[in-house]
Amino acid sequence: MMRLSYKKSGVDYGLLDPVKRLGQAIGLSTSDNLKATGFRELTESRGETAYIIEAEDAYYAFVEEGLGTKNLVADEMEKITGRSYYEVIGYDTVIAITMDLVSVGARPLVVLSYWAVGDSSWFADKVRLNSFVTGWKKACCDVRAVWGGGETPTLKNIIYPNKIDLAGAAFGIIKPKERLTLGSKIQEGDVIILFESSGIHVNGLTLARKVAQKLPAGFAAKLTDGKLFGEELLIPTLNYSKLVEELFKNGIKIHYMINITGHGWRKLMRAKKSLTYLIDKPPPVPEVFQFIKRNTKLSNREMYATFNMGAGFALILDRHFIDRVLSIAAKCRIKAWVGGRVEKGMRQVIISPNNIVYKAHDLEI
Repeated sequence: MMRLSYKKSGVDYGLLDPVKRLGQAIGLSTSDNLKATGFRELTESRGETAYIIEAEDAYYAFVEEGLGTKNLVADEMEKITGRSYYEVIGYDTVIAITMDLVSVGARPLVVLSYWAVGDSSWFADKVRLNSFVTGWKKACCDVRAVWGGGETPTLKNIIYPNKIDLAGAAFGIIKPKERLTLGSKIQEGDVIILFESSGIHVNGLTLARKVAQKLPAGFAAKLTDGKLFGEELLIPTLNYSKLVEELFKNGIKIHYMINITGHGWRKLMRAKKSLTYLIDKPPPVPEVFQFIKRNTKLSNREMYATFNMGAGFALILDRHFIDRVLSIAAKCRIKAWVGGRVEKGMRQVIISPNNIVYKAHDLEI
């Protein structure tokens, strides 16, 4: 099999990340427009997972996010099994949007939807539509947010017929203000606690789909445990919002949170401080990622830069909170473990068992 990569499959962070930086720079030049409203922006939130403005007694967080191409896997798997997987697709879209709010300490309040189709007939399939909306509503309830409506444009000649592009925006509140987690509190000696993922979540699906295209059985290819590749890709994303709320409720002082999605484990150094994030206990690699690795010939470095590899969320905090965090995670039925620590040094991520090092220039967003 030809060696694959995320870049070869069509996703090039070398081109995408400069666009993000350009947008942040131009956006910063508009910040004076807030002065007349009595609000001010937290400039340090630019480049984080959510944009934040300050009110007198709270911060407000805003984010926009998309699902990516997981729905294309659902479309192909329906041809194989006859089942609609769109409840997962609706659920995952909302979770993808709101976890970016949660990771800055915000409680999601409102979710807005953007469902763009190539032809309005996409909405004629009532089984698929009802399944999708059911999943969307369930996710909103799970993160305790209201679905406030949205937009359903038909974009013929931009989107393929019978395909849908799924995205949305969300608004959240950080109150009390002490919940704000933007990385300024991280310090040498902090621990890194990792939380299990349920699978691929919503990132790296473009590459995973490319793998299926190269396999004789496609998405029906079986993993070593006998499960279908396509169905493993459609396991719902784990929702960490309840866990985070329980941590705050129990007085846990969180220094930073990382939703491990795009850019993979490089995101552990998203905070701008010059510190080294050493991981010496990564999780066992789930079979779905081992399968992708075998069929792409990707290096460990490339895999951890693309996928969550078994850990979908991470906390950085003072070590004296370890036992309490692990106990709360167990009550929330989410596996957690101390994966590493923060050390003095240059801004980098080191995954020592795999001899992986990501330098600061590997994550410029």
